Amino acid sequence: MGGSTMAPVAGHGENGGRSREAGRSRNLILRSARAAFAEQGLNGTRLDAIAQAAGVDKRLIYYYFDSKERLFVEVLVEAIADIRGAEAHLHLTDIDPVDAIKRLIRFSWDYYLSNPEFVRLINSENLHRARHLATSDQMHRLNQPLVDTLAVILTRGHAAGQFRAGVDPLQLYLSLVGLTYYYVSNQHTLSLMFQRDLMKPAALDERLSHVNDVILAYLRDFAADRG
Repeated sequence: MGGSTMAPVAGHGENGGRSREAGRSRNLILRSARAAFAEQGLNGTRLDAIAQAAGVDKRLIYYYFDSKERLFVEVLVEAIADIRGAEAHLHLTDIDPVDAIKRLIRFSWDYYLSNPEFVRLINSENLHRARHLATSDQMHRLNQPLVDTLAVILTRGHAAGQFRAGVDPLQLYLSLVGLTYYYVSNQHTLSLMFQRDLMKPAALDERLSHVNDVILAYLRDFAADRG
C-alpha cells in the first residue's frame, strides 16, 4: 500500500519492543475482526470498522493480511486452532475412556454455549462452502489429532470391555458435534418452532443429559459385536 504504510520496522536496538508492538497490533486486528465477522459476516464487514475498533490505521490491516478475505481466513483458522488447543488440554487419553467421552461432550457443549462468535463464524464459512478455509494448509494438521485421540480412547474402551468394536472415531465426533453444535447454532429457530425456550438452564441440562445418554448408549451397544 505504498511507503507510508504503518508497518513495524525493527532496528537500532529496539527490535524486541517493535516486535511486541507489532504482535499487539496484529492481535488487536484479529480480535476486532473476529467480532465483526461473527456479527456481520464477510460481505457485511468493513475494514474501516475493524480498524476503528482495533485502534489502528486501516493500512496496517493490508500490511499484515493483504485483503479482507485473507483476514477472514486468519480469523477462521485462529478460531479453529483455539478450540483444538483447548481440547488438547483436556488430557482425554489420561483418564477412563467413559469419563473421556463425557468430558469431551461437556467441553464441546460448554464451548459452543460460551463462544457464540465461534458458532457464527463457522456458520458464516459454511455459507461460503468453506472456500476460504480451503486456501489454508493447516486444516488437517489442526483437526486430525482430535480424531486420533478418539481412536485411542475407543481402542482403550473396547479393550476394557466398555465400548463395542468397530466405531469410527470421525463418525463418533461428527455425531457428537451434531448433537451439540446444531442445538446451539439453531437455538432461535428451534425455540420458535416448538414454542419452548431451549436456552433455559433446565432445558440446557436436559439436552446435555440426552447427548450423554445417546452417545454412551451407542458406544455400549454390544449387539453389533454379537453379529
